[in-house]
Amino acid sequence: MSTRQRPGVIGLGMIGGGVAVSLARSGRPPVVYDVRPDAAHALPGVPEMAGSVAEVAANADVVLVAVVDADQARTVLCGQDGILGAARPGSVVVLLSTVAVPVVRELAGKCTEAGVSLLDCGVTPGDRAAENGMVAILGGEQAAVDTALPVLRDFTKQVVHCGPLGAGMATKIARNVITYGTWRAVHEASKLAERAGVDPEKLITVVESADPEGATLFQWQRYRLAADERLRVLASTVEALQDKDLAAALELAGHFGISSPLVEVTREHGSETLAFPEKEERR
Repeated sequence: MSTRQRPGVIGLGMIGGGVAVSLARSGRPPVVYDVRPDAAHALPGVPEMAGSVAEVAANADVVLVAVVDADQARTVLCGQDGILGAARPGSVVVLLSTVAVPVVRELAGKCTEAGVSLLDCGVTPGDRAAENGMVAILGGEQAAVDTALPVLRDFTKQVVHCGPLGAGMATKIARNVITYGTWRAVHEASKLAERAGVDPEKLITVVESADPEGATLFQWQRYRLAADERLRVLASTVEALQDKDLAAALELAGHFGISSPLVEVTREHGSETLAFPEKEERR
């Protein structure tokens, strides 16, 4: 397999534009296209744009699609002058856009009909795209991964193959749940602190000083994945502490008339959160 495969990038927004810059910096300048005629002008090292999506597909071995949503992805793949009408047999389409998993399967079927492979590839964090700073979260067949891997490595800091088709997108979606859920937790906690007369910046200082590496976020999940029976005995103790502390949070919220739905749900499902999986569940 040649490591000098030529990439194409369709969509030059924050992520696609950043990917193109990182590829150019790595010595693998891509063929690029965007509906905005001047989209490549401010991207250092990136060549002038091709005339169409089809021109990118005809001149690339690995085509990276970084459009906004499912409808745009369908148009880029299957529309007039789209990828599938011009792609070389055996080429790989890498879908960087975050879409629902059924859409991934739908688009993969269209690609298979055209003799092209599709990888679903969530990427994060998007604001590091131009710095070779993203993680590529892949789903798809190993043969397609092997074909695309040299290109993927040239714009990322790490590539994680999560499993078969759809696994990359499911992992990216799960990662987003953690991000947005954490933002909500911080929002509710900050409201409590602020109404109690605490500067929210002090809360940030406390949390970052106590856990600068962010290890607490996955601490309990790591305990569960370790399947260490000695850790199971901690669950009842932690559950009692969790219930006590969240009850205090809800009491404080009630005192100030603050809505804290995440706190309520977390307390309601505390046992489920802390439960260790049974042996058959871990297989």
